Amino acid sequence: MLEPKNNDELPPIPPKRYFTIGEVGALCAVKPHVLRYWEAEFPQLKPGKRRGNRRYYQRQDVILIRQIKSLLYEQGYTIGGARQKMSDSPEDLTKPNVNSSEIKSLVRDLEEVIGRL
Repeated sequence: MLEPKNNDELPPIPPKRYFTIGEVGALCAVKPHVLRYWEAEFPQLKPGKRRGNRRYYQRQDVILIRQIKSLLYEQGYTIGGARQKMSDSPEDLTKPNVNSSEIKSLVRDLEEVIGRL
């Protein structure tokens, strides 16, 4: 769903289990208050909350946020239209969009681990 040109503009998603709202904002080029608003508007976006109601996002949440951003900012959908599009085609959202730099980074990491063994 993300355009290839937009994937290059965003940094690769690091191989972490959880991300804070600030980290997700930096990874998706969106301010934290926008992420909080999107949580209220998109039922698919439900980050876990821990101590003090702090939000912790997982990798699939970051991918979902990038898709929402693409729908709203690049493809010109309204909030309602983006919500409708996401509920109409859930199979498109389950396919992860991984760019080539992420794959190359993972391959390098795996080759390094194999070399150590």
